[in-house]
Amino acid sequence: MERRHIALKDSIRSIPDYPKPGIVFRDITTLLSDPRAFRRAVDALVHPYAGGRIDQVAGIEARGFILGGAVAHQLSAGFVPVRKKGKLPHKTVSIAYTLEYGTDELEIHVDAIKPGDRVLLVDDLIATGGTATAAVNLLRQIGAEVVAACFVIDLPEIGGAQKLRDLDVPVRTLMEFEGH
Repeated sequence: MERRHIALKDSIRSIPDYPKPGIVFRDITTLLSDPRAFRRAVDALVHPYAGGRIDQVAGIEARGFILGGAVAHQLSAGFVPVRKKGKLPHKTVSIAYTLEYGTDELEIHVDAIKPGDRVLLVDDLIATGGTATAAVNLLRQIGAEVVAACFVIDLPEIGGAQKLRDLDVPVRTLMEFEGH
């Protein structure tokens, strides 16, 4: 049976009051499970960088791994996982960052990026920008040139994409949703 053509934004499931009251969680697993939507999203993330030099795609744990791996494949680039502290088996470099209530740390392998590598940062959603900003700073700490950051979803009212732009990182998003 032929699937009907739907807008990419329609492939996102919205879950009210998750993980807490007042928050609408934007779930991309429905996009990922739809072969056409998944392909269109990856193609749209890749398009501005196709034919250019991207050495590595860095994906933020965990949905950034799925999207970033597909983007890296399409760009013939390597893939670097940006993980929460304690998940990588080799020597790492880390950065602490502030969350709404407390702090967290991101890590990458110390040898994942060579100085001067052109890196594209990928994740599913940009909200406050805390994790993405930390990832940019971590990548720069070991010599990466962060070419841009790409996200499927932007929550512009929260301001995270602007925080990255303020760090001179161009931001590409495929869609916006209002609210938190």
